[in-house]
Amino acid sequence: MVKKRAWIFILLAGILWGTSGLFVHWLTPFGFSALQMAAMRGSVAALTMSGYVCYQNRSLFRLGKGEFWLFLGSGAAMFLTGSCYYASMQMTSVSTAVVLMYTAPIFVMAFSVAYLGESLTSLKGMAVGMMLIGCGLVSGIVGGLRFHMLGIGVGLLSGIAYSAYNILTKIQMRRKSNPISATLYCFIFMAIFALSVANPMEMVQLTMQKPAVILPLMVGVGVCTSVLPYFLYTLALKEIPVGTASTLSIVEPMAATLMSVWFLGEKIGIFSLCGIVLILGAVFLLGKSEK
Repeated sequence: MVKKRAWIFILLAGILWGTSGLFVHWLTPFGFSALQMAAMRGSVAALTMSGYVCYQNRSLFRLGKGEFWLFLGSGAAMFLTGSCYYASMQMTSVSTAVVLMYTAPIFVMAFSVAYLGESLTSLKGMAVGMMLIGCGLVSGIVGGLRFHMLGIGVGLLSGIAYSAYNILTKIQMRRKSNPISATLYCFIFMAIFALSVANPMEMVQLTMQKPAVILPLMVGVGVCTSVLPYFLYTLALKEIPVGTASTLSIVEPMAATLMSVWFLGEKIGIFSLCGIVLILGAVFLLGKSEK
């Protein structure tokens, strides 16, 4: 019963992460840029996490030796992930952007093989091949679908940034950093980076167009795509192994793709569908190889 509850938490977290495309779709017509949406997400998450830590345990604000730079790096990586992810959605489609971001495990694996001494197994090699073919199908290079070179490049950059975040998080956990402190400072630094380049005054002006509509969306993009899913994911990790949780989290691109079809009316051709299946299959294989 306990394990079943953890699985439900992971699935709910994946679905919530997958709502990013909806918020990008709803906020873009008001004139908000990808950088500004990343600032919304980081700011709301940072404020919420700070309130939680103030209430629960203020000692979590303390930084250990060397943690500042690790947390700064993870915040920068999360900022790049979010802003590139949202920009890719605006230039291509939700389904394309989400699967391109999910190329992150390939970059993590490449870094681990090159610098951390991990071996390149046949299973990992197969996953790389599936990922490359899948990206070709999803991007539109194969099959004659809509192809946006900049959008594809930015989408792949979100995957590289997300892989950097994962690598930094692995290092933090190996050094016994508190997961709540790591998440808190990741969002704080993400918000600082985003607000420094997102033109906050323009954000205020855009919000004043329809504050009754825009303010709930701002809160929603922070709570639904960051605070709640991270909270559910953390609860699940108390009851099931990390490898199982990370494998189950591939529900995010599935959820994002289905939402883009159901709610946004996006069309997915047979080539794109095959590419999505290949990329998700590659992520699953990498998850199995990282037991």
